[in-house]
Amino acid sequence: MLVAVAATAALGTLSHAQKTASDGIAEYRAMMADGNPAELYEVKGEELWKQKRGPKSASLERCDLGKGPGVVKGAWVELPRYFADTKRVQDVESRLVTCMSTLQGFDAAELAKTPYGKGEMANITALATWISGQSRDMPFNLSQAHAEERHMYALGKETFFFRGGPMDFSCASCHGEEGKRIRLQDLPLLTKNPGDGLGIAAWPAYRVSNGQMWSMQLRLNDCFRLQRFPYPGFGSDVTIALATYMGVNAKGAKSIAPALKR
Repeated sequence: MLVAVAATAALGTLSHAQKTASDGIAEYRAMMADGNPAELYEVKGEELWKQKRGPKSASLERCDLGKGPGVVKGAWVELPRYFADTKRVQDVESRLVTCMSTLQGFDAAELAKTPYGKGEMANITALATWISGQSRDMPFNLSQAHAEERHMYALGKETFFFRGGPMDFSCASCHGEEGKRIRLQDLPLLTKNPGDGLGIAAWPAYRVSNGQMWSMQLRLNDCFRLQRFPYPGFGSDVTIALATYMGVNAKGAKSIAPALKR
């Protein structure tokens, strides 16, 4: 009887500790939200959008993110989507490379090879941060009207559940069940529809742990690193497919990007 009572008390203490940790993280995020450094990247992104740059000395104000040339508000929560001019499903970052190439004259291949946080890739992250902020509090509503969009969703789902690598991990290993966590970090469930929008709705995000702004492409690449898989190439079908899968599953969830992350 005493053993049972002690065990019950221990479980209660553990549950309280976990709740306190989660509450503490929530309070920390709320405290930091008013001074989110992502705001600085938003300002930079807006300036880059309007600034005449590149070999063609042109701005990005005619860039079509899916809602017509120059329309930014609401575009983020409908991406990735199919674009007829490239005949591809693109996310915001790969679409920005297209616009920077066609409108401003940048070399798309060179942009894609640039390391994250460096040179024009840092500018792409800032642009993506500003674009995401223009859809803050708007619900995700990705299209599945085009066959390529449905194909990318199916590919994203297959990738999400694919197990491999030395750890025999998949995306679903961390994000396929409710109530999972790593250390003090609650892991969002990304398979339900409508699902937990935190998987896509919070990125781009400022990472307090390393003082850097992370785009969605970088976040997905780091997930592959954690699974001990090779990094995908920038704008690869596999990363866009995963973003499509998460975005469709997050339908109705409101975007909170750019967010603040540990």
